Amino acid sequence: MHGAWNVANIYRNLSNFCRMFIASTDIAMTMAFRYIVHLYSLPPPLSFSLAWLHGDPRKVLHPTDSNGQFCGQTGTSNKPILFYFNILKCANPAILINLQCPTTQVLQQQTQLQLSHCGFYLKRGHQSLNLIHWPVPPENQLKGLLMSLFVSLVFLLLLRFTVGLLLWTIIISVMVLLAYGIWGCSTEWSRLRHRPGADVSITEVGLHADLHVYLQLRQTWIILLVSMGITEASVVVALFFLRGRVQVAISLLREASKAIGHMMPTLFYPVVTFLLLIICISYWAVTAVYLASSGEAIYKVMSPNVSCPYANSTCSPQTFNRTNISMPASCHSSQCQFAFYGGETPYHHYLFLLQLFNLAVFLWLVNFSLALEQCTLAGTFASYYWAKRKPKDIPPHPLFFSFSKAVRYHTGSLAFGALILSVVQFFRIILEYLERRLKVVDNSLSRFIMCCLRCCLWCLEKFLRYMNHNAYIMLAIYGKNFCTSGRDAFCLLMRNLIRVAVLDRVTDFLLFLGKMLIAGGVSVFAFLFFTKRLPLIQEEVPNLNYYWIPLLVRPRSSHKHMYTHVFFSFFLFYL
Repeated sequence: MHGAWNVANIYRNLSNFCRMFIASTDIAMTMAFRYIVHLYSLPPPLSFSLAWLHGDPRKVLHPTDSNGQFCGQTGTSNKPILFYFNILKCANPAILINLQCPTTQVLQQQTQLQLSHCGFYLKRGHQSLNLIHWPVPPENQLKGLLMSLFVSLVFLLLLRFTVGLLLWTIIISVMVLLAYGIWGCSTEWSRLRHRPGADVSITEVGLHADLHVYLQLRQTWIILLVSMGITEASVVVALFFLRGRVQVAISLLREASKAIGHMMPTLFYPVVTFLLLIICISYWAVTAVYLASSGEAIYKVMSPNVSCPYANSTCSPQTFNRTNISMPASCHSSQCQFAFYGGETPYHHYLFLLQLFNLAVFLWLVNFSLALEQCTLAGTFASYYWAKRKPKDIPPHPLFFSFSKAVRYHTGSLAFGALILSVVQFFRIILEYLERRLKVVDNSLSRFIMCCLRCCLWCLEKFLRYMNHNAYIMLAIYGKNFCTSGRDAFCLLMRNLIRVAVLDRVTDFLLFLGKMLIAGGVSVFAFLFFTKRLPLIQEEVPNLNYYWIPLLVRPRSSHKHMYTHVFFSFFLFYL
C-alpha cells in the first residue's frame, strides 16, 4: 500500500512537471535564461569568482600614494588626502607613458590652503554654509510625495465617474484659454503700436533678467499671438475631424478607470519593478567595480630624467634598494613607485570581455524586469476585460494571479523579447564607446557614418520596444510563444493601422491634457504662494529676488509630474 502511494505520488509530480512544460512557452529560452541568471548571480558566480576573490573596491574608490597605500583606510584613517610634492611635474611628458605623475605622492591629514584668498575669489553671498547647501528636509519630501499621490488618486476617481464631462471640460478650457490669450496678445500688440521704442527687435535687446523688458516690445506679443493662433487652429481642426475618435477614446478611458477602480493594487506594482531594477543596478555596479579593481599593484621605476634606461620598467619596492638601478648618473633620484593596477595572467587579459558580459546580462535583466511588469499588468487588465459579469467573474487576486502565471509559464517568452531589445541596446553602447575612442581620427565622413548608425539603432530600438509591448499583451491574453504573439500583434496592428494610430494619438493627447491640468494647478498654486497672495501661509514664503525661476522650474521637476506620468501610464496597458 505504501509502495502504491509512492508510485501515485511520483506519477502526480511527473504529470504536474510535464503539464508545466506543455503550458510553458519558449522552453529553450527559459532554460538559457535561468542558466545565465544562475551563472551571473548565485554565489559563487563562476564567471566572476576571481573578481570577487581578487577585487578590492578601495582601488577604485580611494586614491593610492606612491607606496601603494589607500587614503583614509586601515593604517591611514587620519590621512584622507593625497598630496603631490611637486604638482608641476605632472606636466612632464613621461606621464603619457607611465600614466602616473612622476613625483612623490604622500598621504596628508589636511591641505594647506589660504582661506582668505579662496574667500575673495569665491565671493559667497551667505556667511554660513548651512544656509545655501542645506538639502530639502526629508519630511518636506515626504509631504510632496503624499500630496502627489493624493492628487493623482483624486484625478483617477474623477476619471472613473465623470470622464466624459471632465475631458470635454479640459478640451473646452484649453480652447477658451487659448482664445483669451489670443485676445490679450492682440490687445497688447495694438496698445504698443504708438509707444516709442516698442518696435525694437528682441535680438537687439539681448538677454535681460527683468522679463518686463520683453513685455514692452511688440515683437514679443506678435510671436505669442502667432503661436497661440496656430495652436488654437490645430486643436479646432483636430477636434472637427476626430470628434468620433474622441468619443471612442473617452469610452476607453472610462473603462480603463473602472478597471483600475476594481484593481487598485495595480497602482502600486511599479514598486516591485523599482525594487527589481535597484537589485539589478546594484549587482551590476558592484560586479563592475570588483572587475575593475581585481588587478595587482604594479610598481614602475619613476625617474625625473626621461633618458634613464630603467625608466618605466617594472620593479619591486622590497628589493629596489638592493639593485643597481639608481647607479647610472641619468637614473639618480629614481624611485620604485606605484603606477597602476594590472596583471599579465590570462584572467587579466580577459577583464574587458568580462565587463562586456556583465553589461550584456545587466541589460537583459533590466529589460526582463520591465517586460515582466508589462505582461503582468496586461494579464491583469485582460482578466477584467474578458469577464462577462464584472466584477463577479474577476479572479480574487488578479494581479498576483497574472504575475504568477507570467513567471511560471512565460519566463522564456519574456526573456526572448528582452534579449532582442538588449542586443540592440548593447550595440548602441558599443557604438558610443567606439565613437569616444575614435575621436582622435575625427573627420566628416566618420561623423556622418556614426550619426547614421546611431539614428538607425535608435529607430530600431523604438520599433522593437513598441512591438514587444504589444507582443506581451497578446502573450498575456492567449498564452502563445513570443514569436507567435509578436506576429499576431503585428498583423492586428496592420489591419487596424489608421484606427490604432488615431486612437493612440487622441488618447495620448487627452492624457497629456490631464497632465497639464495637474501641472498647471501646481504652477498656479506656486504663483499664488511666491507672490504672497495666500493669506494663510504668507509667513512661510521665502524672500526671492526672482520668483519666476521656481515657477518655470517647478512644473517640470515636481514630484507631481512624475507621479502623474506613472499613474497615467497604467491606462496604456488597458487601451
